Amino acid sequence: MHYQDSLHVAAAQINARLGEVDANLERHLEVIAEAQEQAVELLVFPELSLTGYGLGGEVMQVAMPMEDPRLERLARAAGDMQVVAGFVEEASPGEYYNALAILQDGGIVTVHRKLNLPTYGGLEEGKWFTHGSELTQATVRPGWSATQLICADLWNPALVHAALLPRPTVLCAPINSASGIVSEDFSNEQNWLLNVRFYAMTYGTPVIMANRYGPEGNSHFWGGSRILGPRGEVLAEAEDQEMLITATLSRTPIARARFELPTHRDADTPLVRELMAGYR
Repeated sequence: MHYQDSLHVAAAQINARLGEVDANLERHLEVIAEAQEQAVELLVFPELSLTGYGLGGEVMQVAMPMEDPRLERLARAAGDMQVVAGFVEEASPGEYYNALAILQDGGIVTVHRKLNLPTYGGLEEGKWFTHGSELTQATVRPGWSATQLICADLWNPALVHAALLPRPTVLCAPINSASGIVSEDFSNEQNWLLNVRFYAMTYGTPVIMANRYGPEGNSHFWGGSRILGPRGEVLAEAEDQEMLITATLSRTPIARARFELPTHRDADTPLVRELMAGYR
């Protein structure tokens, strides 16, 4: 198989209107059109980009099944570009997930359900959503695959390790990070950069982190969306506004980074599994 050497990727730093799915859908379509003009091949929106974050008891009102025509509309608009968009998935009556729809070629490629639902600081997702139980990966182009983790998923190192063991070429990280949401002393702005740079460097895997920018109630989403290369270097970073950022990734630097620091090769999964036996 002929592998495509480069991949043009983007993060959409936008805000969302809380609970207004149709208005947010139109904003997604605008950004998708902008990304297509720039020949983007992989576009990542923030977590819950179609609904907003602080939904509380409105989760049921904004939830949609995978067959929802609004998701189909996004998939048709995406064309051959892969689009990662956040929504509330209704899996069955009363069963709702903080989820990502991975869209391409007119359909849903897969859905990632958030695994690690935070219930600390100002976060209470465990009260409203069901925990996901599976990792996801999707082929973007020949030689390029992406895995997806949502926000707090990346604060459980074991989940990130498991997601990256299959050696995807890109890690998509849609988040909803507001200033001071964890505590007054915990800086989301500084610590998210540390988090994603560590994973990019350790696993030789580019990261597309898409955060929101703007207000929602009493919260302010600080933006800081960025695209990192396989050594943790910043390839693109958003300003303090809604905007689309892009970068071109190449297989050669990924291969070189993984060859020089063979984290995947030396992971020794059987040993790790044995050491973790007995822990809940």
